[in-house]
Amino acid sequence: MVKVRSHERFEGVFWLEDDGERMLATRSLAPGVQVYGERLVRVGGEEYRVWIPYRSKLAAAILKGAKEIFIRPGSRVLYLGVATGTTASHVSDIIEKKGILYGVDFAPRVMIQFKRNVADHRPNVVAIYGDARRPGTYAGVVGEVDVIYCDVAQPEQAKILADNASLMLRKGGHGLIAVKARSIDSVEEPEVVYQREVEVLESSGFKVLETVNLEPYERDHVLVIAEFKG
Repeated sequence: MVKVRSHERFEGVFWLEDDGERMLATRSLAPGVQVYGERLVRVGGEEYRVWIPYRSKLAAAILKGAKEIFIRPGSRVLYLGVATGTTASHVSDIIEKKGILYGVDFAPRVMIQFKRNVADHRPNVVAIYGDARRPGTYAGVVGEVDVIYCDVAQPEQAKILADNASLMLRKGGHGLIAVKARSIDSVEEPEVVYQREVEVLESSGFKVLETVNLEPYERDHVLVIAEFKG
């Protein structure tokens, strides 16, 4: 029999315990809908979605001991590089109907999948076909947000986050950036790349709170969590 327990640190995140196995999960905002083949579990009249850390860097960061993710029920979230919506769907669950997630991506094919698999089933998700390097083209739609989650597979990731923050992130809000060392520089050592991106954030009004290494779930990745001082 599956048991559900609230996560000890993060509201809207849960543990599912099944025959000695413990799995991260979120409570589904779209019951019956699978986004990426994840397991759906019904407990006490509610449906929960197993959150797979090998498919989601945010789940990996939680399992690696992140102290805070700043995404909670009611949060307004701008997600840069939303792709097909694996992680975004779980963020949608966490923020519940009181929150809103704006998902931005520039790849037409993945944006179609994101809309079909995620946005069309969730009232708190808005799909934006746009270029994260040009935040002025969608800032008017988004307005002010509490959190920017940045997962773009291209150089200058920190600059992209900072440019979006200057237009849309409230003072005291937070940025989470999945830094992929090999996407930025295929030759430089990952630690050097991470530090360079951190320095860009710090010079752009952010105070870095935590850097979480995502091994073994993701190779040469860290999730940097920072507060925006403006």
